[in-house]
Amino acid sequence: MESRNDEKFPITEKEERLLRLIREIKFGEFQVHIADGQPVRVEEIRKSIKL
Repeated sequence: MESRNDEKFPITEKEERLLRLIREIKFGEFQVHIADGQPVRVEEIRKSIKL
């Protein structure tokens, strides 16, 4: 797979923080809120009840 971390597609600090969060999470689910093409907020889903 080709890396996108080059002059054409530099990874921003917010994107790097999001990638770190994704790699660190052991399990779970979260929602990523995007503004102007950048992640601005992540909400971790705390509770889900399957009936």
